Amino acid sequence: MAPTKPTLELLRSLSDEHVLRALMTQRQATRAEIAAATGLSKPTVSESVRRLSANGSVVDTGERTTGRGRVGTYYALPATTRSALVASLAPEGIVAEAIDVYGQVVARSRAPVSRSPGAGQVARTLQGVAREVAKGPFRLAVVSAADPVDRESGRLVELPDAPFLLGALDAPAVLAELVDGPVTVDNDVNWAARAEHSHGRAVGIRDFVYLFLGEGLGCAVLTDGEVRRGHAGLAGEIAHVMTVGPGGVAMRLTDVFDALALRRAGSTAIDVPALLSAVEPDTESAAAARHALARAVAGVLSAVVALTDPAIVLVGGSWGRHPSVLSAVAREFADAPRDVPVQAAAVTDEPALAAARETALQQLRDAIISAAMRRRAGV
Repeated sequence: MAPTKPTLELLRSLSDEHVLRALMTQRQATRAEIAAATGLSKPTVSESVRRLSANGSVVDTGERTTGRGRVGTYYALPATTRSALVASLAPEGIVAEAIDVYGQVVARSRAPVSRSPGAGQVARTLQGVAREVAKGPFRLAVVSAADPVDRESGRLVELPDAPFLLGALDAPAVLAELVDGPVTVDNDVNWAARAEHSHGRAVGIRDFVYLFLGEGLGCAVLTDGEVRRGHAGLAGEIAHVMTVGPGGVAMRLTDVFDALALRRAGSTAIDVPALLSAVEPDTESAAAARHALARAVAGVLSAVVALTDPAIVLVGGSWGRHPSVLSAVAREFADAPRDVPVQAAAVTDEPALAAARETALQQLRDAIISAAMRRRAGV
């Protein structure tokens, strides 16, 4: 029985998608090379290339194979294929990158920002660095922010005692002039957890907790392989969870650092250099500081584990991964009713930005394929 027209159209769409994805990883290829990469037959690839060339989704590069045998034509995506914007809003500075369809960072710009910049300064700085890497409108954007993010609007959420005060920044609106398509915004800890799940210590683990301990405090929960953001995007905001403070006094986790004199002057941000100096020496006072921090963190972990049932707890951040702190937390948490392994996060080089890049690349490739299919259909 011959395939029906809808079935034939589906098969053609699938082969066209395979051809496009092959060219997204090889930059340019002959029809024979595309067939070898995709597993499609050479006639099927030839038909797909013909269709995609006809609507401008694929172009003849003008280059030909050399040597013995039949001359082959190299095909590629058009040079006009646009890029994606990836941005990071963090105390260390505001970063913008342009990512092409091949996964390369083709431009990067960074600008410093004050510790409590407010929405106006952040908006101006974000627009500035984004313009520096733009070569025409971006197809889409992905943003990582060191503040909670409303899951419906993409606006940042102001919380009391937040150490990096960005205000209610509306990143999609700020980038609207530079981005034609969607703007995806999420919290930096959620992005860092995705990096662990993609290529870190949580590869293949569908249920885990990522605890961030740096200038600020955060937690990401992955269940069934997905980040749980909560109704308003505030899941994982652990700074105000009650725990055990110095002297056995119950207090919010954020207040533990005030009680230990480990906050930056005039800020709720944790003074990381002071904290590391306090826990590193082999002295009784350092041991007491490690114990106080470990007990406070373990108290929060007990609550998180009871509610989420993870397979593992990964700890990241500028002081959370410190060996003496991590070992003290693991020892303290080992006495908890529901002990799970506590390990250092593996991705340490801009983990949030790395995951945002991966998401931007996936979205960019999907958008290019969708546009090609629409052109094929005459839409």
